[in-house]
Amino acid sequence: MAADRPKTNLFLAGDIGGTKTRIGLFARGKTRPVKKIERTFDSRRYPDLESIVAAFAGIEKREITGACFGIAGPVVDGKSRTTNLPWSVSEARLSHRFSWTKVRLVNDLVATALAVPMLRSGEIETLLGGRRGAAGNRVVVAPGTGLGLSMLVEVGEEPLPAASEGGHADFAPGCEEEVDLWRFLRRRYGHVSAERVLSGGGLVNIYGWLKSSGRQKEPKWLARQMETADPAEAVSRAAISRRTPIALAALNRFVSILGAFCGNLALTALATGGVFLGGGIPPKILPVLKGAAFAEAFVGKGRFRGFLEQVPVRVILNDRAALIGAARCAIREGS
Repeated sequence: MAADRPKTNLFLAGDIGGTKTRIGLFARGKTRPVKKIERTFDSRRYPDLESIVAAFAGIEKREITGACFGIAGPVVDGKSRTTNLPWSVSEARLSHRFSWTKVRLVNDLVATALAVPMLRSGEIETLLGGRRGAAGNRVVVAPGTGLGLSMLVEVGEEPLPAASEGGHADFAPGCEEEVDLWRFLRRRYGHVSAERVLSGGGLVNIYGWLKSSGRQKEPKWLARQMETADPAEAVSRAAISRRTPIALAALNRFVSILGAFCGNLALTALATGGVFLGGGIPPKILPVLKGAAFAEAFVGKGRFRGFLEQVPVRVILNDRAALIGAARCAIREGS
């Protein structure tokens, strides 16, 4: 950049995942950050986040007013060791490498939560309408490679995001069959977290339980697909497009457990502002999510059924939500 070129008011945002990393350059907007440039990188091809940022075309360090990265892993004291990558990331190291004075790391679900108030009608699908407005605490639940969780807590004029690793808390069986599922997973893993059933791998675990218990028979063609393609996608496709009994049973059980989990979180957070489903799985299984299994498990909390019937549940369709939220954070940090 030429010495006499005026400084631009631009903000760097990143959504750091175990498989892919999205980096974007944003400007302020009236209602939400305006994207100028975005690139996607294969996370596993790079030794660290700094290498990806350095490779991001069109970026010069003097142009950046603020930066924020949503990262798949816990962030403590400005540092994070990524859950699905051999990376150690720190605000101090990024600041030193690129001479940024304002850089922030947040959990990727915190970034998603920051985007929730800015999402437009076409970027959200309503599962349960509820009868409450947008006011109040909100919960974000994101089943995908793992199970992410965050909250937006209503405090003053602007809701505050709260990080969580609640996806690694205990799986709570809701019926005798799920107790048997828990025992199956207990023998395999020891500790049985919610993520062991509510993630891509979790769907495969439920499928494996159904097959090994003799509850359902596995067709040979599906067994071959699970060996040659992503097994979770193979199961969900077989359930939705072909209504294969074992796949449909696995997906229905997944959806029921997800509904119960979301209902528990709505009570825990008193989420009168709603529950928002993010992550890679919910948009792909909308036809099943809209069935009775999710809704009944969500509201089936005894004396608090009436309360939960008033809580809206929505699916986030915009897969850039975490990047938008990270940009919002960068702008706030740079202000």
